[in-house]
Formats: sequence, structure tokens, C-alpha cells
Amino acid sequence: MDIASIHALFLECSSVSIDTRKIQLDSFFVAIKGENFDANTFAKEALQKGASYVIIDNSDYFIDQRTILVSDSLKTLQELAQYHRNYLKLPIIALTGSNGKTTTKELIHAVLSEKYRTKATVGNLNNHIGVPLTLLSFTSETEIGIVEMGANHKKEIEFLCELAQPDYGYITNFGKAHLEGFGGVSGVIEGKSEMYTYLSNNGKLVFVNLEDAIQVEKTKSLHQYTFGVNKSGANVSMTTVTANPFVSVVFEDLKITSHLIGLYNANNINAAIAIGDYFEVSKESIKSALEGYIPENNRSQLITKGTNQIILDAYNANPSSMAVAIENFKQLDSSNKTAILGDMFELGEESLQEHKQVVDSLFNQKDIVCHFVGADFFANSVDNKNFHFYASFNDLATYIKNQPIEHSTILIKGSRGMALERTLDFL
Repeated sequence: MDIASIHALFLECSSVSIDTRKIQLDSFFVAIKGENFDANTFAKEALQKGASYVIIDNSDYFIDQRTILVSDSLKTLQELAQYHRNYLKLPIIALTGSNGKTTTKELIHAVLSEKYRTKATVGNLNNHIGVPLTLLSFTSETEIGIVEMGANHKKEIEFLCELAQPDYGYITNFGKAHLEGFGGVSGVIEGKSEMYTYLSNNGKLVFVNLEDAIQVEKTKSLHQYTFGVNKSGANVSMTTVTANPFVSVVFEDLKITSHLIGLYNANNINAAIAIGDYFEVSKESIKSALEGYIPENNRSQLITKGTNQIILDAYNANPSSMAVAIENFKQLDSSNKTAILGDMFELGEESLQEHKQVVDSLFNQKDIVCHFVGADFFANSVDNKNFHFYASFNDLATYIKNQPIEHSTILIKGSRGMALERTLDFL
């Protein structure tokens, strides 16, 4: 069966799924092999739960005419998504970067939804499977699509751009993330810039933050829409940016106060303002959207528990995001501060050095008690009465249970695998 015929069947369905635990009535199920499972084995279950059609790539699991046998289910999912994108012909904004891309995506979605029927990547479904699923979630009623793209090696963004074929693009920043896969910071810049190459080759528009020298350098020859703080010549200029503790921005004499913690979120807010401005969303609607956005999913959340004020930024961490989070934390006006920091993953040969820099950056902070969690990279070799090292999360939990933290401002940050949001159970 060719991809056009498969797409015709897909259009009969209510949604697409790769997980039988989330099957909806009349959905379109694609059986994808994983490292530890073969979803072909769930094809019959998907139909029993209400799927209209299933795609499989193992003939042993063929059931009836509702079963579509292909040579490679994942490749078919990707081809179907690309076909669907061309079928809809809607404008698509692509987004990538080392830090802040999910928060920025949510802010852009909130702003554009004030005027348009907008759909965006759910959560962080931003890889070679997530991007196709996002594209297939768009319908004929969608007026603007927002696609988040993640990568941990070169050529990945290039591939995702070929699938999504974005009309607009924005790169939040170039930081020390996935250094192992990219082969260093220069590899990160090269890999993320594959989006610029696609946009340039296809005559598309890029949004550029003039505060970022790498963005400015990499987009000189591209069709661009620029923004920055007090930047002459910018298409959109913000005059004031503050964080006390929530980030506030002044845009065209209109003050916008967000629910986001940390001055590092200002660029994310400014990008959403600029993109909203480009798509002619009124400044009053931009303000309403940004002030109404409440962060969740362990990203820059301010939480009160008992006598403690907690900055929960535990969704993920890399050296760049860790550095700005710590710097922001240092600036907070609080006499009793506690940092609970977990290992950062996927840094390859740079791991020990980057973790040492985190420890060193806090060494002279007499007002911050630091708890470093993780046996892999944080080394218990620093003599500082404010430093505590734990081989595992359970060790940290035991300590906090026995010596509760009270009346403190607490920063919690670490890589996703550390799941430091569990700390909330003991605070």
C-alpha cells in the first residue's frame, strides 16, 4: 500500500497512537519496535481497544483488512507525517536549542492561541518519533503548527526539518548539552544550526535574538525578524527586563509580569513576544497570554511547602542551564538558601570537569547550603562545611528526613534521570 492510500485511511481516524495504553476509539495505531519491546505484539490489543487500523512490520501479527503490513513501521510513520504536513499546507514554526525550548514553545503557543487555532508539540515529543506524532496531530482546522525539535547528535535537526518543512524557525541558544553525542560545543553549534541551513536553502524566515552573538553571526544572510533588549534596529525591542522573583518585561510601554522564575527566562518570554508581534497578535493579547501562563512539569516552578520556598527546575540539566540557574539563585534576596543539585548526563569526557565547575561556582557562597546528589560525577572531595555529597537519592532523602530543611529558599535542579522532584516528598 502506498503512502497516499495509508494517509487516506489515517484521515478516517480520530488520532494516532504508538502506545496501546493510550488508545482512543477510532485511532490509528503504529507498531514501532523499541530497544526492549516489539509493539507488533500489541496490534491485536490495539484493535480490541478501538483502533480502526494498525500498521505493523512483522507479518506474524497480521490479523485482517484492518492490518497494514509495511517493511518498516517507523519509516512509514515518518513518511506519513511528511505527507500529512504537505497535505495540510499550514504554516509551521520550528523550535530547537540547548535550553529553554519547551518553555519557549509553550509561551509561543499561548501567545499565538490568542488569535489563531494553534497546535504545538505536546510535552517534549521532539525526536524522530515525537515530531511525526506532532505533525500527525495537526488537522485541517489548525491554523499554525509549532514543532519542537530535540537532538543529541549531528544531522538530527536536518532530518527533522526535512520531515516538518518549517516556514519559520527559532533557536533558543547554543549551550553545553549532549556534548557526548555532538562531540563538544562546536558540534552543538553545528548541529543546531542545521535548522538555519534548512531555512536558508528554502527561503524561509528565522527569528533572531540579538542578545545572542552566535545567532547574530549564523543568520547574517538569512531572512530574519529580530528582537532584543534596547537593541537599535531590532524589529521588536524590549526596554526593561527584571526578575524579582518573577520575570517582568516592558514591551512598548506595556509591563508584562510572568510566573516564570529566573532572569534566564527573559529570552524565552521575549521570543514569544516577538513571534506574537510578527503574527500581528495585539500587545494586550500578548500580555494576557504571558501573564496567564503557569509553568509546570518541574520547569521554573515556584512552590511553597511548609516554611520553604522552592524553585523546582528539575526537569533536566546541562552545564549551561545549571550555570544560569545557580547564578540566578545567588542573586535572590534570602538569608537562608539551599541548593539540591543532581548529576548532569550525556557530557562524555567533559563530565567530571563540568561537575567540578558547578561545585567550584558555589564554593565561596557562605549563604548557600549545597547538597550534591549522584555517585557518577559529583566527587566527595571538597572540604567545605556547607557542602554535602550523596551517592544516591535515597541517601539524600534519609538525610532530609533526619534533618529537615526549614525556612529556606531551595533550588532543585538535575538531569531527568535524577528525578529530583521526588525531594518534594521530604520537604
